[in-house]
Amino acid sequence: MNIDLPVRKAILNRHTYEAPAEGREGKIRLDFNENTAGCSPVVRRALSKITAKQLAMYPEYEQRTKRIARHLGVRPEELLLANGGDDALRVFFDTFVEPDSTILICEPTFPMYRYYAEIAGAQIVALRYDPTMQFPLLDALAAVRKKPRVLFIANPNNPTGTLIPPRDIRAILQAATHTAVVIDEAYADFSRVTVVPWIQEFPHLFVVRTFSKAAGLASLRLGAVIANPDSLQFLRRAMPPYPVNLAALVAAEAVLKDRAAIRKYVSAALRIRKDVAAKLSKLGVTTYPSAGNFLLADFGPQGPTLFAKLAHDGILLRERSKEIAPGFVRITIGTKSEMAQVLNSIRKFAKQSGIEKFS
Repeated sequence: MNIDLPVRKAILNRHTYEAPAEGREGKIRLDFNENTAGCSPVVRRALSKITAKQLAMYPEYEQRTKRIARHLGVRPEELLLANGGDDALRVFFDTFVEPDSTILICEPTFPMYRYYAEIAGAQIVALRYDPTMQFPLLDALAAVRKKPRVLFIANPNNPTGTLIPPRDIRAILQAATHTAVVIDEAYADFSRVTVVPWIQEFPHLFVVRTFSKAAGLASLRLGAVIANPDSLQFLRRAMPPYPVNLAALVAAEAVLKDRAAIRKYVSAALRIRKDVAAKLSKLGVTTYPSAGNFLLADFGPQGPTLFAKLAHDGILLRERSKEIAPGFVRITIGTKSEMAQVLNSIRKFAKQSGIEKFS
């Protein structure tokens, strides 16, 4: 069918974002860094108390934002809630990025930075992590001197697991005085490293958080931006009046009251991650140091065949062959029993394929 509509060139020149395939429920979901154990039981109890009349109202934010801010250790005016971490990132493009202006990223990284940049018609300057998955600090310092509109850094980075030390983030902030520096701390619960205390010192610093990972609320879509109030006011102007639904607000309050559940999940994930990395190493699989609830692994030439076999058996991993090289995959750290099943399946594949070492 011929459709003659005035579609923006930036949209015509890009492909639709490919969301994960449907039908993941009931499988071993190690592909999207979710909390596979599930959220705290207090969340379900809190959600069950929402009344029919409350559901018929537009959500009210003031008091709930105050309580969420208190749990996060910031002031309400330093916190902006959004419809998931993705929406928290989108608002930077609505606020700072115009067609043909420049944004700076370092790949491989979270694909939504490039996704939104392409939609905005921005120029993308992409640095690269080196073969050992280390961040190119000197290249970044040189690039920010050209004053890109926004610099996006995932810390820890996804999918590499790389953690940039605070001293390097500080050096970037000191050099990037004319750039909005967005530090995406989606995995800060696991790395235990944050630059949130710096928001008063650096008004061009913005920290993005999500409730989709350690908190286990991915389906409810709640993200946040933390920044100096004077800087955050510009993002507020770009936000719609009701970006976050009531269920997400109620769930966030509940899960933050049960921080013990988050700590328990994080401690288990870190312990299991270390064990999985050691066992993969014995199979000849190269893994990279990670500060998140996942591992980047290189299975070599046999990797793509293995990943397809695991998917057929209901074990979902996130293949990274296109972004890095064939054989690379990101593995979410699931429960102890889930990871045991994965390792057993990998060993079985190796034995049946006559593989002594993957690389």
